[in-house]
Amino acid sequence: MDRAQKEKVVDELGQIFESSGVVVVAHYEGLTVAEMQDLRAQMREAGGSVRVAKNRLAKIALEGKEAASIADYLTGMTVLAYSEDPVAAAKVMDKYAKGNEKLKILGGAMGGEALDTAGVGRVAQMPSREELLAQIASCIGAPASNIAGAIGAPASNIASILSTIEDKAA
Repeated sequence: MDRAQKEKVVDELGQIFESSGVVVVAHYEGLTVAEMQDLRAQMREAGGSVRVAKNRLAKIALEGKEAASIADYLTGMTVLAYSEDPVAAAKVMDKYAKGNEKLKILGGAMGGEALDTAGVGRVAQMPSREELLAQIASCIGAPASNIAGAIGAPASNIASILSTIEDKAA
C-alpha cells in the first residue's frame, strides 16, 4: 500500500469516527470468511458497517476525534463496527459475539463517551431509533384515540337508549 492509499484510508476512517453514532472495536481472530460475511450482512441489515483496517492507520485517523479513547483497543486483529444509529452496531455485535466465541468485543465509543465491554452490552440493550419512534408515536396517538372515544360515547349511549325504547314500543 503506497502513501496515497494510506492517506485515503486514514481519511475514510476519520469520516467513520466523526459521523458514526457508535463505534465498536472487537477481536475477530479465528473467524472464517463465511462468518465474517454473515456478520457484515447482519450489520448491513441493521444499517451499520464493518471495517477491518490497519491499527496504525486507525490510530492516526483517531487523532483529534471525539472517539480517540478507543485507540487503546486497537491491538491485534481488530474489526471496527459502526452505525449512525447510536445502538445498531452495538446490538448486532453483542448478539453476534454471544453466538460466536471467536468474536470478542473489546469496547467502543459513543460520540466522545468511551465504552468498555460492559458499556457496549448496556448500549446494545437500549431501544433502537425505530423502537423509540414507535413508542413516541403510540404515546402521541393514545390521547387522540381516547378523546375520539369520549366524544363518540354519548352519541353511542343515546343510540342505545333509543334502540331500547324502540324495542319496548314494538
